[in-house]
Amino acid sequence: MIFQGYHHIGLFVTDVGRSLAFYRDGLGGKVTAQFPMGGTGKTIYLVDVGGGAVVELLPGGTSAPEANARFAHIAIATDDCRAAHALALQAGATERSAPNDMTLGDMQVCNSFVLGPDGESVEFFQVK
Repeated sequence: MIFQGYHHIGLFVTDVGRSLAFYRDGLGGKVTAQFPMGGTGKTIYLVDVGGGAVVELLPGGTSAPEANARFAHIAIATDDCRAAHALALQAGATERSAPNDMTLGDMQVCNSFVLGPDGESVEFFQVK
């Protein structure tokens, strides 16, 4: 058996339309699949934001484990952190930290953080 990295990050959202507008329309992601969320009448969307990095948009979880689910952030690799950050702000994100050049171990990187439609933390990460 071989692990092949992550397939997607699942994100509970309060307004699927607003999240699609951000990840698909604003950031240029592509919906690669959509399917029913059990018998709820809601639809789940898989949005590829580049290079196979997929965000799964799950409409409004209701159980305690779903309501308490947390993750630190979604890190999206990019070849231009500053342009990705600007694009996210144009798409309605809230700035958390501006693009910043730094050294992480032996990597030279630029990264920034924004908050998406449901307050989720999105990092743009450029290895130089």
